[in-house]
Amino acid sequence: MKIAVEGCCHGELDKIYETIEYLEKKEAVKVDLLLCCGDFQAVRNEGDMKCMAVPAKYRMMQTFYKYYSGQKKAPVLTIFIGGNHEASNHLQELPYGGWVAPNIYYLGYAGVVRYKGIRIGGLSGIFKSHDYRKGHHEFPPYNPETLRSVYHIRNIEVFKLKQIQMPIDIFLSHDWPQGIYHYGNTEELLRKKKFLREEVETNTLGSPAAKELLAHLQPSYWFSAHLHVKFAAVMQHPPKGNTAPRVTKFLSLDKCLPYREFLQIVDIPDRPSSSEGLEYDPEWFAVLKATNSLQNTTPQRWNPPENNGLHERWDFGASEMDMMQVVEDLSGELGVPDNFSQTVPPYDPSNPQLNASPSYNTNPQTTELCAKLGLTDIYSKVGQRGDDTGRSQSRGEGEDDEENESADEPSEYPTDTSGLSSSYNPDEITIEDEWEEDEGGEEGGESKANLTSDIHTPSRMVLPEPKSVVSPSHPSLLMNLPPPSHSTPKAAPGQSEARQEGQCDGTDEVTAARPLKRSSNESSKTGSRGTTPRIKRRNQVIYQSMDDEECEG
Repeated sequence: MKIAVEGCCHGELDKIYETIEYLEKKEAVKVDLLLCCGDFQAVRNEGDMKCMAVPAKYRMMQTFYKYYSGQKKAPVLTIFIGGNHEASNHLQELPYGGWVAPNIYYLGYAGVVRYKGIRIGGLSGIFKSHDYRKGHHEFPPYNPETLRSVYHIRNIEVFKLKQIQMPIDIFLSHDWPQGIYHYGNTEELLRKKKFLREEVETNTLGSPAAKELLAHLQPSYWFSAHLHVKFAAVMQHPPKGNTAPRVTKFLSLDKCLPYREFLQIVDIPDRPSSSEGLEYDPEWFAVLKATNSLQNTTPQRWNPPENNGLHERWDFGASEMDMMQVVEDLSGELGVPDNFSQTVPPYDPSNPQLNASPSYNTNPQTTELCAKLGLTDIYSKVGQRGDDTGRSQSRGEGEDDEENESADEPSEYPTDTSGLSSSYNPDEITIEDEWEEDEGGEEGGESKANLTSDIHTPSRMVLPEPKSVVSPSHPSLLMNLPPPSHSTPKAAPGQSEARQEGQCDGTDEVTAARPLKRSSNESSKTGSRGTTPRIKRRNQVIYQSMDDEECEG
């Protein structure tokens, strides 16, 4: 099975699907599934845009609304998790996952599904220690605090995932598991992202919660995004009991922008399954049922039960009987039903509603699933309390909770520095600047180029050999990154040689060109090469400076 993995989406669905379609035709392959690792931005209308942690002047509708309205349909089944730039009120409607548009499935705060026998899990959001122990209490319209805390990972979701005992094939997270950078070419990573050096050297970069899940789940593949860089690693886990040690192949990809390595095709062995479509996972649903009473929908901090003599029950793993009960609850039908329905009016370009307010709606998919399994509709429960929940405890207008660690509640992770400003990814903070169109437009000096037919599409993800859990101290012993292989067309002649090859000077990686932005004129003109689409590059000066920085030795 061929699975396309994409980094940060940022609402660029049209470009992502067009790239996949181009590859399929060029390489005579068929992509079965698309996995997106966060910052999906399922924005349905103007009200949703006000629920994203993005400066107002950079809020753009992008292209998701076309798929939500039915104007377009995703050409390939798409599964995604949330990141830290999301229409949070939309995703909150589906705490246990569901369709955000036909053929586009959200995994929820945390989730596990099956597709053609492949077991796929995911965790939405990013880690911040000061919100980690709280419940999902946020509710629109968000205040400056809850606008950000709503996408922060909660320990209840990690606790649920740690009850999983059956093997996971693929796991998705937005931010990286802490320490994973020691199992790949660390020096190459730091050459591309110099500002990460201090955190890498002190082993404080990434999510300690994701690190716990990586150690527990030990999936065959782990895909992430967030840091806007391609990075591969292979981690060999210590053996559990008498079982053979498992290996996780990690890959993080860039954001969907010109000249970025944001897409890679991975070849996963086929596996017999009961359905050709997307299926619910009985073990996961059994865990959801068992832990439903632990749900916290307030800002009060909560600690998961432990085997310390203080809790009557601490193991919420699913037995075979529990899983059989789930199948019975679902009337023997594990296939995810095609029950998508709109809950708000979609954006209408001919009738913009600039003053639209953020909406709050329960979702029929969640209502139906909760009724079948006896689960609590978290969003509905929070909504019933209104002003007493998501709009409370504001820290004041303009105060950013991501820069302030809770003073009275120390982190349960001794190495956590998520509250320090030095932990920031400058590329992430200034990301909105790169969304802005050059005001000069096509006549203002923006470069245009034609895509060429020279393209490299690997049949599978190429990764280095597994590495032991003990990281070598000498840089020369670190693994080399695999060749860039996100499978997008390379730039046309006339650009610099380094950019034409899609790599920086001094490397010998296999050529894999990077995508450009399609212009409004998609048809071929006289003198263009072949029938490939014409494209336009945004913010030429910004990209120029980025490329120059990344190519510095």
